[in-house]
Amino acid sequence: MSFWPEGDRGFQEALRVLKDNTSSLDNAEVFPTASLGVLGDAGVLGWVIPREYGGSEFSGAELVEGYLQLARACLPTTFVLTQRNAACQRFALSENEPLKAELLPQLVGSARFVTVGISHLTTSRQHLSQPAVRVKLAEGRIQLDGVVPWVTGAGQADWVLTGGSCEDGRQVLVALPMDSRGITVLPAQDLLALDSSQTASIQLENVLVDEGLLVAGPVEGVMHSGGRGGTGSLGTSALALGAASSSLERLAEEARNRPELDEVLDLMTSEWEQVAGDVLSASGEAADSQAPELTNESLRQRSNSLVLRAAQAHLAASKGAGFTASHSASRSVRESMFFLVWSCPQAVVAANLREFAGLLDGPMAC
Repeated sequence: MSFWPEGDRGFQEALRVLKDNTSSLDNAEVFPTASLGVLGDAGVLGWVIPREYGGSEFSGAELVEGYLQLARACLPTTFVLTQRNAACQRFALSENEPLKAELLPQLVGSARFVTVGISHLTTSRQHLSQPAVRVKLAEGRIQLDGVVPWVTGAGQADWVLTGGSCEDGRQVLVALPMDSRGITVLPAQDLLALDSSQTASIQLENVLVDEGLLVAGPVEGVMHSGGRGGTGSLGTSALALGAASSSLERLAEEARNRPELDEVLDLMTSEWEQVAGDVLSASGEAADSQAPELTNESLRQRSNSLVLRAAQAHLAASKGAGFTASHSASRSVRESMFFLVWSCPQAVVAANLREFAGLLDGPMAC
């Protein structure tokens, strides 16, 4: 179940180290700094950086393949990587050339860390009468006030890509230096899994930054401006498939001495290969010519279903030992639940619920 070239020794060694480190990341106190350093040494942190700034500028298909393999080795590290990459991709899309020239070369390696705090501009806290982050533009400065929710690695970051809304409804994105006066990182959230991501909220009180740190805007719907960055939900599906693959590898270990597990393992492995192949096909350069049923949402639905079922199969096969908190099956089940809530479109949530209720003819049918 491998798509990445085995001849890339640096990447293969990085996968080995991530796999060795992953159990230690079931601990809120341990941020994956060491694993990110290994990824930096292997050139992985340059995947989303344009070549003119020292990166390798991977295509969508290459990035999805890489995410799949990394998530199979260590989901917490790969999740943190996606948040860092999302910021880098937004920087790369910016029309602010001086800012790009300053930041992007620093982000090819692991010495500096950037993350995103943009959920309040897309899904989180949209029901509030006032924007979560208020912005004022005056005299070459940008003032931000409010709370940025769900910032992965907030306390570890040198910059956070975030933004807010002006009085007239227009929005901005900024590269926020985390040493700016008026920033408070609130205590990290206590999560069901992936606590090592140290996801927290950031409080902003009269934070002033120079307009030279403007990434996009002011414009209505800033998250929809400047084209699309990254692979969107295909990348999220790749992480789900990587986690599912890890569970199936553990199930295969159980099956070596228990032939009664072979049928289940073979069926789920075959399904994994089909879904992974479809995700890679949809992420390819000729994706527009692919079958119309390979939509981001349908692929996310199938990936979600598989990661949940593969983790539960891993737990069931592990018997009572798997129910202990330190067992890999326990961690797999908790981590699989993450995909029910992380960047999960409402249509996918609805399909999850229908599958749970037994209302679908097949796993996560569209």
